[in-house]
Amino acid sequence: AVSNMSVSAKEILTLLQACTLEQRHLIFRELRKEFAIHPLEEELNIRAEIILESIARAGGLTLRMIRGVIAEAAFEIEVISKLEGWEDATPEGDLPYDFRLNDGNGFVTVQVKLQRSKSGRPARANEGYVRFSEDMYLIEPQKTRKGEIAGESTRLYRFGVFDILAASMQPSTNDWSTFMYTVSDWLLPDERDESRVLKFQPIPMKPNEDWTDDFETCVKWLRSGVTKRIQVALDK
Repeated sequence: AVSNMSVSAKEILTLLQACTLEQRHLIFRELRKEFAIHPLEEELNIRAEIILESIARAGGLTLRMIRGVIAEAAFEIEVISKLEGWEDATPEGDLPYDFRLNDGNGFVTVQVKLQRSKSGRPARANEGYVRFSEDMYLIEPQKTRKGEIAGESTRLYRFGVFDILAASMQPSTNDWSTFMYTVSDWLLPDERDESRVLKFQPIPMKPNEDWTDDFETCVKWLRSGVTKRIQVALDK
């Protein structure tokens, strides 16, 4: 037998590759007794497995909210961390945007929303409003929390409170790293109050002149000052 002190990490990894799936599970369970997966385990004094089981049991609205939070985390990890020359300058507090980024040429605020799903599938745009195309997807860029002032709902965002809408396309791509972006001022206004963003917005299934899958392209659109509205139907 070889003493533990004389076995290198590389040799251990080689031995692990030779183990059966059952043996690797056994080793993982032993290591989990010593190592936490995330600092939240220590903060809540509970194992990650119990946290995940709690989320699974909650289902419904809670799970949808969690998926929205995952979309935000995915944007931070899969997009922001890979941008060159950009700094995350998001302040703390209850803000009308999720991220405030700076590339040295100015600040850009981003609101992240998850593509709308229905019965476990990506919702089509015409399921939001019949005037929208059935060949497009749907997103719901409104606040999660309900609110009311003078008998009027405050869930709809006002134009100008964030610069870019980042739509997580995970429901249709099954990939948390995929996003579509548009300039917030290009979004459709609510017919009853044109200072507010319409509850549902259509998204094309692939990038076009209104939506891009590249964040920095959308920043260029934003800074160009072009004024328009996104399309509700695609040219055939």
